[in-house]
Amino acid sequence: MTPDQYCQDKAAKSGSSFYYSFMFLPPPQRRAITAFYAFCREVDDVVDECTDISIAATKLAWWEKQVLDLYANPPIATHPVCQALAPHIEPYRIERQHLLDLIAGMRMDLEQTRYLDFTALSLYCHRVAGVVGLVAARIFAPQAKDTDGYAAKLGLALQLTNIIRDVGDDARKGRIYLPVEDLQRFEVPAHQILKATPSAQFTELMRFQTERARIIYREALDLLPETEVKGQRAGLIMAAIYAKLLREIELSGFDVLEQRTSLTPLRKLWIAWTTWHRPLAWRP
Repeated sequence: MTPDQYCQDKAAKSGSSFYYSFMFLPPPQRRAITAFYAFCREVDDVVDECTDISIAATKLAWWEKQVLDLYANPPIATHPVCQALAPHIEPYRIERQHLLDLIAGMRMDLEQTRYLDFTALSLYCHRVAGVVGLVAARIFAPQAKDTDGYAAKLGLALQLTNIIRDVGDDARKGRIYLPVEDLQRFEVPAHQILKATPSAQFTELMRFQTERARIIYREALDLLPETEVKGQRAGLIMAAIYAKLLREIELSGFDVLEQRTSLTPLRKLWIAWTTWHRPLAWRP
């Protein structure tokens, strides 16, 4: 199996909505984003699949060394994901710090399970998702200018949508990403979320989180130059899928404590196709 094939398998097996945003890209960009996405999956899996924190920390340190080896001259990284990513580093301006920041975000999951306020949560979101947006935007449109602000903001909106969708799943792992200051404002004690106990206050809390995410989607789109919309269609597909997911969560009455809302593959494909042809029609 070649490094590219390894990454393709990793991306396809994930079942993520990101996969649908790759489908319409030209082959060189599709290979680059698939390799980068496989890297994201690898480091994310360290935290998701490793129950021993010390072992997970050791594995993340190993990945940091792989990143340093990837940027050696010549690259000496041994993992197939890094080998697949190596040819794309220079053409798509993928910075070493981007990859290290992503790993730092994963390390935050090992070190804390609560975030005091939105500022603290935003740092986490930037590392695990904003950086992904920055790299993806450069791959989607290598010659683009002035898209970093849009890309980082869109990554934040996507991660907030993830957090809203996964409240129940995260609580079962002992994690609450919703800021403590928001829980206190809406009078939702942490134990209510950990025990999956719905309430009117919880519904209002989730309504607030949803509107915050929508505002950030709008802010991201406002930062995207009109001349760059076509080049960023792949990222806008992801945004359209997640915006629809956010709407479905809202229609469910924010029933996120005991179930995980998702869209069918056919529905994702339809959103991808329509967004490719009308990139901003989904705007919230």
